[in-house]
Amino acid sequence: MATPTTRPRRARALAVIAAALAALAVWLITDPLLGIDLTAPTAPGSEELQPITPALVAGTSLVVALAGWALLALLERFTARARTSWTAIALLVALLSLAGPLSAHASTTAANAVALALMHLAVATVLIPGLAGTSPSPARSAPAREARAR
Repeated sequence: MATPTTRPRRARALAVIAAALAALAVWLITDPLLGIDLTAPTAPGSEELQPITPALVAGTSLVVALAGWALLALLERFTARARTSWTAIALLVALLSLAGPLSAHASTTAANAVALALMHLAVATVLIPGLAGTSPSPARSAPAREARAR
């Protein structure tokens, strides 16, 4: 029997898995199908490149998605407007994450940068509405409900 607490957990788990699958779908289309050898610097500012493998894509996506879930749970515990706060933070993090793939790096191609940016966007596009939709919206204030009833 599903309790009120297991339904959000199940929906959140599905959002996390779907986000990882979305990133893997972008990798599948860009790397083996389009033939773009996806690479990224081993560290910020490094000239050494590492290949982007499906395991790396799935692992990174899962870690990021689980961190998002943890932040949402933490905000729900300590704030009244957890969904709003989390959505704003998640959108900001998603925008900031694009700085990596879109920053000019001499040893990567434009196609590589676009593919990596699409992976970031795929995760954000699935994860943000998926997790935000599981968080209850803040209750309207009593005066606002009474005014509507009149």
